[in-house]
Amino acid sequence: MRTASVERNTKETRIAATLDIDGRGVYDVSTGIGFLDHMLEQLSRHSLMDLNLKAEGDLHIDFHHTTEDSGYVVGEAVSKALGDRKGIQRYGHAYIPMDETLTRVSIDLSNRPYLVWKVNFTRPKLGDFDTELFKEWFAAFAQSAGATLHVENLYGENNHHIAESCFKGLARALKVATAIDERQADAVPSTKGVLGGSM
Repeated sequence: MRTASVERNTKETRIAATLDIDGRGVYDVSTGIGFLDHMLEQLSRHSLMDLNLKAEGDLHIDFHHTTEDSGYVVGEAVSKALGDRKGIQRYGHAYIPMDETLTRVSIDLSNRPYLVWKVNFTRPKLGDFDTELFKEWFAAFAQSAGATLHVENLYGENNHHIAESCFKGLARALKVATAIDERQADAVPSTKGVLGGSM
């Protein structure tokens, strides 16, 4: 069972999540931020990971802490559910078209966190949500998931489409990278014999 439960409690946020990598894309998400809920639902549905996440944060200040910390929690849940990462495909990528928008996401579940973010928005907000916070979510996710993650919007005009294609791209790339290759089910997918570190 590749499942995990994670709690994060700080003076700024209280977040609890459960995740099942081998689920069916069933979700129950409540962060108090409508657009973030929508994105996390997309992540669950298109990765086929079951995700239950409840967050309470200092939304009276802004959405930053809740957004960033939810990225940490989801990433940590993925990392914990993967365990020693034996047998996984490790790499995944996806091209996601949404009408006029095309986004490419590539991931390496290397246990070496790194984010390359080449996404530009032409509006500072989507509804009440600051578009600069999307990068904060992906950076937090990459850090706690132990993922090298490259997100690049190749082109697009609609900011909603751009944001959503990033989350859907991550979902589809994760679906591939976390899949088990039966030919190496008992082996870590690295010539080092371990994932992580710079050696």
